[in-house]
Amino acid sequence: MLEFNDVGFSYDGDEILRSISFEMRNGEFVFLIGKSGSGKSTLLQMIYFNLLPHSGEIIFDTYKTGSIKTSQLPLCRRKIGIIFQDFKLIEDRTIYENLAFVLETVNTPAKKIKKRITQVLGDVGLSHKIKSLPKELSGGEKQRIAIARAIINEPLLVVADEPTGNLDPETSMEILELLKKINNRGTAILVATHNYELLKKSNARVIQLENGLIKEVRN
Repeated sequence: MLEFNDVGFSYDGDEILRSISFEMRNGEFVFLIGKSGSGKSTLLQMIYFNLLPHSGEIIFDTYKTGSIKTSQLPLCRRKIGIIFQDFKLIEDRTIYENLAFVLETVNTPAKKIKKRITQVLGDVGLSHKIKSLPKELSGGEKQRIAIARAIINEPLLVVADEPTGNLDPETSMEILELLKKINNRGTAILVATHNYELLKKSNARVIQLENGLIKEVRN
């Protein structure tokens, strides 16, 4: 489902990633760990083709970095849900409007929009917040809405960049359990994190980055 084949990436003459090779299977749960500056965020951006490798090749589903056309990028990215540490919700729109915006951009019929929003809010346990504004939510609730937004297009893969970075330990574990629940339904999950407590609560595969290299892969 996802392959990195000898991938390298440089910025302003500095090597950020060097000879990165790994793969993810459909429905797999993987942690990506590493210190700040190890290349995690760069690697994540390359998964959804926001950055392209300077050497090697990335394959996601049927798309390849060496041959993907600009016109294909929206279709490719529709198969990937993204969760950010700082939520990135639209502050002056209700939760319904935040989620509807994602579906409207891909021309989803209005009837289906309402049904799908009801489904994903139920999945994350926040149906009662449908008319709320982001400022009325706690940090944990905002991250649950961000997860709902990430899964609303029923992606093959959800990429989470430090999803518990702004949350307390108890809420962090609740977010991990929610991601596990989504994974159990067949969606692949890749979580980049500094929070090693999360790893102790999961038997997922771990990929470790250090100085732009894969140092260790644990099953």
